[in-house]
Amino acid sequence: MLANSALLDSLKMDDQPLSTASRAESVAPSPLFNPAQEFLPALTPENTEFVVLSFEGPDAYCRAGGLGVRITELTRTIAAHGFDTHLYFIGDPSFPAYEQVEGTPLHYHRWSQWISRHHPSGVYDGEVAKLQDYRSSIPQHLVNERVIPAVKRGRRVIILSEEWHTASTACDVSDALHAAGLREHCVMVWNANNTLGFENVDFERLRFTQTVCTVSRWMKNVMWAWGVNPISIPNGIPARRLDPSTLADELAGMAQSYLKDRLTLGKVARFDPDKRWLMAVDAVAGLKQMGLPVLFIAKGGMEAHGHDVIQRVLAAGLKVRDVRSDSRDPRTLMRTLLQAAQGADMLNIQFYLTEDISRALFSVADAMLQNSGREPFGLVGLEVMAAGGLVFTGSTGEEYARAWENAIVLDTDDPREIEATVLSLLSRPKDAERIRKKGIETAREYTWDQIFDLMLRRLQYLALGRS
Repeated sequence: MLANSALLDSLKMDDQPLSTASRAESVAPSPLFNPAQEFLPALTPENTEFVVLSFEGPDAYCRAGGLGVRITELTRTIAAHGFDTHLYFIGDPSFPAYEQVEGTPLHYHRWSQWISRHHPSGVYDGEVAKLQDYRSSIPQHLVNERVIPAVKRGRRVIILSEEWHTASTACDVSDALHAAGLREHCVMVWNANNTLGFENVDFERLRFTQTVCTVSRWMKNVMWAWGVNPISIPNGIPARRLDPSTLADELAGMAQSYLKDRLTLGKVARFDPDKRWLMAVDAVAGLKQMGLPVLFIAKGGMEAHGHDVIQRVLAAGLKVRDVRSDSRDPRTLMRTLLQAAQGADMLNIQFYLTEDISRALFSVADAMLQNSGREPFGLVGLEVMAAGGLVFTGSTGEEYARAWENAIVLDTDDPREIEATVLSLLSRPKDAERIRKKGIETAREYTWDQIFDLMLRRLQYLALGRS
């Protein structure tokens, strides 16, 4: 729209155009007042440190699912950006109670080890006792050992808490800080990766004491029903998953030579009905009935639903083989896995899936069936993309997945949808290759460095509210 001529006339300084120098001087901001610096100071390693509360963490003892992966990589990223980072988790009882990761400002605090020694089966063995100990001991410890020293150094403390196990503890920490007159020096965020355990969370108190966060817009919508409107910050993957790996390439070559004549489908997920394992099994059975030489490589957890999955496999007439090994050598593990494929329709992996092995399997598989019916985010789907794999996802929280562009997005729980799509991809290999390449591009947008940059912007806004 053209401006009113009288208004233009009133804005004229003179009849002569300004020189380049004069124009620059006329628009230059005043050096005496920068509102961004005055009211929205950047969060830097010099003025901010992080505390992260989580049951799961980096030790094998406490990596029960995606949360352990998330926390390990998130804290590594925060520390890699120079921030002092203290992670409090239910760690391996045989490891040091306190450990600083060499060459980084990342500090591990393994909590409740005196209980874990009596519960060797993992982080959720002895869960109730650990919950009680965590909640009773963490709040005052953080006040005395983390926040008071930080405030004396002129620092703000960001306290990030994860999942329902830490919700009550996080609220108690806020109360303890308030009682000590230190609450204004801290930004507190509680994050939900899943709705698991929500019935144990006092959301009214949680909403009052801190900012609630989640990992996808789908989860945000789900959480409205619980009386909260969380901010959304997605999950991420480590950038190294996109870097070349000689070992992963070697393992992929081994797998390709063994599996070149097999239609290879894979799935990595907890044995949970939400993950739609039965749908995947039925699709594998359907493809075999068509005469295709299908092999299903599966890595589940220790959940009870695993029994239902195996029973479904056997009922479908598929031959399943458990694959175990005490070796820690990736080449030995891969050879063991591939040799087990002879005469089997399904391989049930019973050993820890290292990053290099997973990258190799993701890239070689004709498709990874991450076909959850209810998925808050879908971290494995991104890992498959980063490896150059082709992933089938559900259509809930996997916001990064775009149908037939960078992934196959399934709309139903009908195994025939998987069968038909696999057949279509086999007949159109160029489509499969295009989707794989687009998936790699997508994965680059979700590295933890990218996500942490977004997180800092959100935290800076929250810090402004505490100023």
